[in-house]
Amino acid sequence: MVSVKLLFEKYGIYIFLLLLVVFSSLVSPTFLRPQNLVNILNPAAALGMVAIGQTFVILTGRGGLDLSVASVMATVAVIAAAYTRGQDTLLLPAAIICLSFGVLVGLINGGLVTKLRVPPIMATLGMMIILQGVRFIYTKGIPEGTYPPLLRFLGTGFVGFVPTSVLSLSAMMIIAVLVLNKTVFGRQLYAVGGNINAAILSGYNTDLILILVYIISGVAASIGGLYLAGWIGVADNWVGQGYEVDSIAAVVMGGTSFEGGRGGVFGTIAGVLILVILYNLVLLLHLPVQTQYMVKGGVIIFAASFYVRRRAR
Repeated sequence: MVSVKLLFEKYGIYIFLLLLVVFSSLVSPTFLRPQNLVNILNPAAALGMVAIGQTFVILTGRGGLDLSVASVMATVAVIAAAYTRGQDTLLLPAAIICLSFGVLVGLINGGLVTKLRVPPIMATLGMMIILQGVRFIYTKGIPEGTYPPLLRFLGTGFVGFVPTSVLSLSAMMIIAVLVLNKTVFGRQLYAVGGNINAAILSGYNTDLILILVYIISGVAASIGGLYLAGWIGVADNWVGQGYEVDSIAAVVMGGTSFEGGRGGVFGTIAGVLILVILYNLVLLLHLPVQTQYMVKGGVIIFAASFYVRRRAR
C-alpha cells in the first residue's frame, strides 16, 4: 500500500495524463485522429515554451512567478509582423530583436524583484500592463504587417511526419533539462529555491540567479510568441492572452513547488498536455467554448489544492 502511495506521489501527474488520454479516446472517437492530435500539439507547444520559462521562475520560490509572459508574447508577435512584413529575409533580424526584447523585459523584471525588492507578482503584473499600453499606442489598436512563409512553416509545418511544433518544444525541453540538471547554474537555482539563506552563506550570487531566471522566462515567452504568431498567422494585439495563468497552472500541476527548490520541466510539460487536452475535449464534445473558462478555473483550484496537500505532507 505504501509503495502505491509513493508511486502516485511521484508519478501521479503522468498517471493522470495517461488516464485522461484513455478517457478522451473513449468519449470522443475523433480524439486520436492525426488531425486532432496536431490540434493538441500546436497549442501545447506554444504554452509549453512559456511554461518552461515559468518553471525556472517558480523554482526560485518566495512567490516567484512571471505574469508578464502573455504581454511579451503579444508584443513579440506585433514586432515580428511589423518588421518582417512577410519577407523571409527579415525573419532572422526580427527574431534577434524579439529575443533581445525578451531579455530586456526579463532584466527589468529581475531588477525590480532583486534590487527594488518589489514582490514578483506586482513587478510582473505592472510590466504586463505597461506592455499592453505600449503595444496599443504603437499599433493604434490595429497591428500592421504579415508573417513570412518561413515563420508560418515553423508554426504549422512538418518535417517528415513530425510537426515542427513537436521539434521546437522538444529542443527547448532538452536545453532546459540540461541547464537545470547538468550545469552549475541549475544546481545553484535549486539551492536558492530550497533555502536562499543557505545559498547566500554558500557564496552564491542569489540576485544574479534571480535576474537570470526572469531573463530566461522573457526569452522563453519571446520564442513562444514567435511560434504562436507563425501558428495563428495573423497579427493580433491579444496573442497569448491567458497564457500567464495557464503557464502557472501547468507548472504547479506538474509538481513544481511555489516554495521553490523542487520540480522540473517534465512535470510541467505533463501539466501543459493535461490543460490542452481538456480544452480540446470541450470542443470535441461540442460544449460551449466558454466552458473552457470553467475548466481552467477548475484546474487552477485542483492545482492549488494539490499543492497545499503535498505541502502539508
